[in-house]
Amino acid sequence: MTTPEICILGAGFAALTAVRELREHAPDARITLIAPHAEFIYLPSLIWIPTGLRRGEQLRVPLGPFFARHEVRHVPASVTAVLDGGRRVVTDAGEYRNDALLIATGGRFIKKLPGIEHALTLCEGIAAAERIRERVLAMPRGRIAVGFGANPAEPSAVRGGPMFELLFGLERWLRRQKRREAIDLAFFNAATEPGKRLGEKAVKALVAQMHRRGIDTHLGHKPLSFSEHGVRTEGGDIDAELILFMPGLTGPAWLADSDLPASPGGFIQADSHCAVEGRDAVFVAGDAGSYPGPDWLPKQAHMADLQARAAVHNLLATLDGRPATATPKAELICIVDSYDSGMLVYRSPRRSLMLPPARPLHWAKRYFESHYLRAIR
Repeated sequence: MTTPEICILGAGFAALTAVRELREHAPDARITLIAPHAEFIYLPSLIWIPTGLRRGEQLRVPLGPFFARHEVRHVPASVTAVLDGGRRVVTDAGEYRNDALLIATGGRFIKKLPGIEHALTLCEGIAAAERIRERVLAMPRGRIAVGFGANPAEPSAVRGGPMFELLFGLERWLRRQKRREAIDLAFFNAATEPGKRLGEKAVKALVAQMHRRGIDTHLGHKPLSFSEHGVRTEGGDIDAELILFMPGLTGPAWLADSDLPASPGGFIQADSHCAVEGRDAVFVAGDAGSYPGPDWLPKQAHMADLQARAAVHNLLATLDGRPATATPKAELICIVDSYDSGMLVYRSPRRSLMLPPARPLHWAKRYFESHYLRAIR
């Protein structure tokens, strides 16, 4: 068999994990990675930029050395379509063919609420996190409204964890800055039990933390619109000088012009082996895909890494004429940080665990960041 041409779309968690797995198990494979920029952003630590624990450049890793070590050809381009059952990737810099494709371009935020331009979205990247810091530093007094949304057609496509962390981190930091009494904090969510996929114990603990810290809660009322004056919900208005909102997620925009199957929520439809349904040697990992499994299956970096490992093993098996058998472990694990302490949340199909806030968990999260980035740098 000739040396296969393997194409990876994206340069985030799932994509880089896939590169490492491929080089370990298929050292002779030709790997082409298509992404707009040769850089990696460690998104979980964006929560620390508004409070000054991190600067943007600490979280941005140039990928040139990584690509060189792993003999990856990088194509600086944006995907516009995937055609011919996955064999042809169309970009704004030309077309690229492959023998096997792994899609790891991530998802995108649903920005349909009227006035969404008045809200800042943390996970849009370093610039957004830095803008939040600037706005908070410039506030002499007032209220910050923090919330997150969902995808109505795919309820699991939500990223609430970072907003809990941002909320608690800001509260603790403002208190240390002796500004907490001048700045109110409010949390809003359409659900009466926000963050339910973390587990019932975790939801109760998170809401209890808000009450304990004097954070106003507006739960069970769907947000209708944003303005420079605050948030309008079905249950009334929330006056605010600053709105921090994480919209629900959907799949990549280029999917609409592709011949790949889409889920009801707009993601690439995958089976339990991360294979794109009805396509040969096409796999997906991370936020771009919709996967079978429990309704709490997270959209987070850890799950993206697990999916990428399974996808690579199945991709190589397919190229070798063997059936795909690897399935990613369904697992949610995160430390909900609050500036100087953290709460551990773990969930699997068999059990769930929650550890109350403790300072060592904050340092564990910081250690994991350095450990992860060291492997990429």
